[in-house]
Amino acid sequence: MFTIDDLADRLGGYLPSDEIQQVKRAFYYAEQAHDGQRRRSGEPYVTHPLAVANILANMHMDHQSLMSAMLHDVIEDTGVSKEALAEQFGKPVAELVDGVSKLTQITFEDKAVAQAENFQKMVLAMSRDIRVIIVKLADRLHNMRTLGALRPEKKRRIARETLEIYARIASRLGINTIRVELEDLSFQALHPMRAERIKRAVSSARGHRRSAIRQIQNALQQSLDDEQLSGTVIGRQKHLLSIYKKMRDQRKPFAEIMDVFGFRIITEDVDSCYRILGVVHNLYKPVPGRFKDYIAIPKANGYQSLHTTLFGSGGMPIEVQIRTREMEAMANNGIAAHWLYKAGQTDHPIAEGSHARAREWVKGLLEMQRHAGDSLEFIEHVKNDLFPDDIYVFTPRGDIMELPQGATVIDFAYAVHTDIGNNCIACRIDRHLAPLSTRLESGQTLEIITAPGAKPNLAWLNFVVTAKARSAIRHALKHQQHTEAVQLGRRMLNKALSEFETSLEELPEHVLPQVLDDLSLKQEDSLLEAIGLGTRVAYVVARHLVDALHGDKADDSPRSLQPHGPIVISGAEGMVIKFARCCHPLPGDPVIGHLSVGKGIVVHRTECRNLDELKSDPDKLLALEWSADIDEDFPVALRLEIESRRGLVAELASLVTDADANIERIGIEERDVRLSIVHLTLAVHNRVHLARIIKRIRNLPQVGKITRVGN
Repeated sequence: MFTIDDLADRLGGYLPSDEIQQVKRAFYYAEQAHDGQRRRSGEPYVTHPLAVANILANMHMDHQSLMSAMLHDVIEDTGVSKEALAEQFGKPVAELVDGVSKLTQITFEDKAVAQAENFQKMVLAMSRDIRVIIVKLADRLHNMRTLGALRPEKKRRIARETLEIYARIASRLGINTIRVELEDLSFQALHPMRAERIKRAVSSARGHRRSAIRQIQNALQQSLDDEQLSGTVIGRQKHLLSIYKKMRDQRKPFAEIMDVFGFRIITEDVDSCYRILGVVHNLYKPVPGRFKDYIAIPKANGYQSLHTTLFGSGGMPIEVQIRTREMEAMANNGIAAHWLYKAGQTDHPIAEGSHARAREWVKGLLEMQRHAGDSLEFIEHVKNDLFPDDIYVFTPRGDIMELPQGATVIDFAYAVHTDIGNNCIACRIDRHLAPLSTRLESGQTLEIITAPGAKPNLAWLNFVVTAKARSAIRHALKHQQHTEAVQLGRRMLNKALSEFETSLEELPEHVLPQVLDDLSLKQEDSLLEAIGLGTRVAYVVARHLVDALHGDKADDSPRSLQPHGPIVISGAEGMVIKFARCCHPLPGDPVIGHLSVGKGIVVHRTECRNLDELKSDPDKLLALEWSADIDEDFPVALRLEIESRRGLVAELASLVTDADANIERIGIEERDVRLSIVHLTLAVHNRVHLARIIKRIRNLPQVGKITRVGN
């Protein structure tokens, strides 16, 4: 059984004796605090924190992280407070323990919500000290190693959560050793029979291929020695989940997956990496298009290496990775390598860069958290962000930006800065104008064109792929809707107050706070937004304000709930005034507004049939009129009966374009051999513009009946 003395001996290799003594003191404290507690497996509970500390010792983590590992369950599982820990071991350790402690389970209707809430708390703790997540990953790894004592359904739930969140975080932070083991343990818990069969097949295949592997390894090593290049060639093993995913996704049998031989060459410096690449390409022919240089362009988690695939003897593929010792440490320990080098009191640019990237990633998570509507939306963003296949594009200044596969111009704009994303209107890719929805490819240079008054478009959510872009767009749209609802609410309330010969600006200062208090609202904007979104009726609020002004002695004579005079609309109000799709109102049409709860005003033509059922609640209907100054296009639907003739649709399109209108949608259905029905949706300025277009279309002899849809 592994003991604290065994751990102390291992720590002697990289920690000073006074820090080792502090780690031992934390262990004895935890042993006393957990006295009498046992794990599901029956072992004393303190074996768990000791094992977690041992995992961190493998990564050469600092003494404060090891102390936190020893104490990470003390706050929740025993009566010890955070303050008591701070007094005993110092504030940094107490803060770490508080961040890592199994987060207090709040009672939720849904377990998914509870897990999402807990993950949000963990992100906040990570933002204060990134070591929190490293200790948490070690904690999860030991829990996965000891899943055996749990019920099958609980095993599967924990394994799924580990695969979806913790293994991906380990990957994002570059901690490859923990990622691989978490993935394999999760796979074995989720699919025990498949894992066992693959494990047996791997063991058998390895035995059969031993001589071939040795032969290739010797050939590679001999080539390095001949060129007097320092490098060690080692065989690289595929892990279970990686084999399973390749078999499933590429639909290949096990034999084809295992036919690929993998080797890693570890050398001393970057210059040697490129020289060794030349040697292996001289020994075996490279496979075209299968070379990747992650040294010049590192992955987001700091991973650096040269990857190449070669044709071995008999056409057998050989995958070779070439890297320095520092890059190897970085690949295995990721951000933890930052402390590995700190332990020796020497900074290293690779480890420092990894630490800076990790802090940048956590900063991005915090921004997402602020923008997300709730914890479940946040965790979905995080899942999408954690495991992308990367592409690399350039800013006009030559800076490299990393984005997931399938990212668009909008994703790039938000990756540069949220304000650039919010205000972007166009883009140049390699100096040529391109649509904002364009999917990006590695090596492109992008220049974003912005305008101060520009706003995000709801349609962007249909094609963006990064979590940052998605959450920032949603946040901006919510803010935009709030602003527009407040402006509309102010207009509606002032219109209602005008019937009482006053306005919001003319009311004494004490009136509004009194009414807000009566309505259990804190701010004026909340009241105006509720009116603009249709959850409160403007006239009722106006009456309330007037009653407060006169001390409930306002004129009680019955009045219409509608203020005198219609509200003027221009079509440019944004998200809180919408135009009904059932009747497509145009400037010049008589219109009426319906207050739809949560949406604002929906504008209908007065002859729209759908108004019949809406008239049952007259308080929600508003008189509207069009502004004299409108500079917008509006959709309108037409139904045409035409005689079928080749080229007629092209002629129709030409007529519409010549009349300064756009065709938004066109559909054709055959009624019989001779007649067809054409459904046209046009974008026009107003009713007069539409009449002019219809007159032109009528001049075509093949066009029979023309109907405006929505009467």
